[in-house]
Amino acid sequence: MLTLPEKIAFLVLVLISLYFTGRGVARMIAIIRRGRGRPDWGLAARRAVDVVVAKTMALAPTFRARPLTSVIHGLVAWGFMFYVLVNIGDVLEAYIPGFVFMGQGGVGSVYRLGADIFSVSVLVGMMALMIRRYMLRPTSLTLADRTLVHPKARAGITRDSAIVGAFILLHVGGRFVGESLHLAYVGPDAWQPMASAVGGWWVGTSPLALEIARHTAWWFALGLILAFLPYFPHSKHIHLFMAPINYLLRPERRSMGELEALDFEDENIEQFGAARLEDLSYSSLIDAYACIMCNRCQEACPAYTTGKVLSPAALEVNKRYFINIEGGRLASGEASAQTLTEFAITPEAVWACTACGACNQVCPVGNEPMRDILEIRRDLVLMQNSFPEQLQTAFRGMERTVNPWNVPPENRLAWAEGLSVPTVEENPDAEILWWVGCAPATDPRAQKTAQALARVLTAAGVSFAVLGAREQCTGDAARRAGNEYLFNELAMANVELLNQVAPKRILTTCPHCMHVLQNEYPAFGGDYQVIHHTQLLQELLAAGRLSLNTAGQDMGTITFHDPCYLGRQNGVVAAPRRALAEAGLSLTEMPRHGQASFCCGAGGSQMWKEEEAGTARVGETRLEEARRTGAGTLAVGCPFCMIMLESSQESDSQMPIRDVVEIVAERMGLEG
Repeated sequence: MLTLPEKIAFLVLVLISLYFTGRGVARMIAIIRRGRGRPDWGLAARRAVDVVVAKTMALAPTFRARPLTSVIHGLVAWGFMFYVLVNIGDVLEAYIPGFVFMGQGGVGSVYRLGADIFSVSVLVGMMALMIRRYMLRPTSLTLADRTLVHPKARAGITRDSAIVGAFILLHVGGRFVGESLHLAYVGPDAWQPMASAVGGWWVGTSPLALEIARHTAWWFALGLILAFLPYFPHSKHIHLFMAPINYLLRPERRSMGELEALDFEDENIEQFGAARLEDLSYSSLIDAYACIMCNRCQEACPAYTTGKVLSPAALEVNKRYFINIEGGRLASGEASAQTLTEFAITPEAVWACTACGACNQVCPVGNEPMRDILEIRRDLVLMQNSFPEQLQTAFRGMERTVNPWNVPPENRLAWAEGLSVPTVEENPDAEILWWVGCAPATDPRAQKTAQALARVLTAAGVSFAVLGAREQCTGDAARRAGNEYLFNELAMANVELLNQVAPKRILTTCPHCMHVLQNEYPAFGGDYQVIHHTQLLQELLAAGRLSLNTAGQDMGTITFHDPCYLGRQNGVVAAPRRALAEAGLSLTEMPRHGQASFCCGAGGSQMWKEEEAGTARVGETRLEEARRTGAGTLAVGCPFCMIMLESSQESDSQMPIRDVVEIVAERMGLEG
């Protein structure tokens, strides 16, 4: 119980703390508002339950990686959430004579048990995390020297982590000790077994000394909060609030890889893509505040793990430290003093990204570093005409012959010679429009996949048709490379054609085509039902329309490489595995599979350029992971993956690489 002067003093300190905290929060809001776009608050309302329950209370995104560390973090996070109640209760009890927060029995007993358990869980968890960071020092918590890092960030992260860790330990520890002193004074509480046990340490201490010590502990614990609050908006600890806000306010997308269309007809738009921090979206600026600097995105990034200079973690860290230093300028509406490629990420790192989405998928607070990188690419290509020279060949091919292989449209159906592959003119009422894709139509190896699928569709009696010479590139390679204008031209032409054809369903053999047709063409007026060929295979198998001969055959083991734009970006994980199982194959998984799959190295237009220097090539790294499973065959579901992984083969160590449909066709006796 506080005296009247203490109550007044505490209230004054609260107001002072809230004033300086409010200034920091106001600056945050002003900076976030500098970003493009505005949040949809109606969408936030619909997400509220999921964000509060699954994302915040259950910490579901945290458990996507590092399970042991995630449990330890959970001990701290759940306890800190409960401590909101504890701190409110402590203040009320100090201000209201005779008041017992939540009562003595019933709910009050459960509350006291919770406070006891969570106090210890926070202390144990925080000490474990501090030992991990400052004594064990795993490499996963460091940013490589090869990566561009803000000059104040390396020391700043260490200092900030120490401040946050010390605050949590001292605040919770001070309150726990205070409660143990109280129990030593009034007697043990069965609902607070751990605080009661510590209270035994104070046996023999005079009642006056116990009361003074408890009083001091109260001021220490609550005073720390008042001292820490103004620092809060500048600390990574702000993720406690910004992570839920990030999930609430993030724009709705059909897939994590869906990009915003640019309006080239609007004469008021002077900047395409992101050159400076304020050119990014408001959501990307929230990312900087939500980042907990755990480096999980970096750990999942195929470019970083193969020794490239790219680190998605460093990108977010650099944004945050730049904001902390340049916050006043940004909040007042001034332009940033530096461009993103000067302080946040180098051009080399920008072009090392495979646009696989692993950084987005693994982030526990909903950050999307990949989106920033692709926005920066847009600026480099559209505004600065700066991009790797090798991409010029792909761009020129898409401009002149509407495919990056630069194959004339009249040769688009050459792969189907001798096969029954009708065009839409020949089968206008087809149940399925097969969007063959540039790779299966033009690349010799990928053509074998298309031929196998044609045989399977014909054998199953599927009514299908293709566009033939009228089919052109979806523009995926142009868009991931930042050439939005070229993508825009291709997308509008394709949507116009597809809307004339009005397909019931579109079938693709390429996950990149699937992604663009399904998720990105709606912005251009094309809304289609799109399926991947492994999904159709699953349908046909379930309907008994495919007759597989597996009796008495030793099928061996197989491992499946999940294409990034099939599994991670569009959630198609089960279909290819079921098709392989029906084909009589025993599947052995790679350590990184499903939505956590490792990239083949072709995405993000890497297919059309030289891979940046590193310690290894992405495709070779993935192929070696497949070999270590001991499987006899590597199955894929993407022509880009097929080409990239086959090109990574060593002449003396060949591992058969086959598309799922090639395996199914073989089991049907439909080999070419």
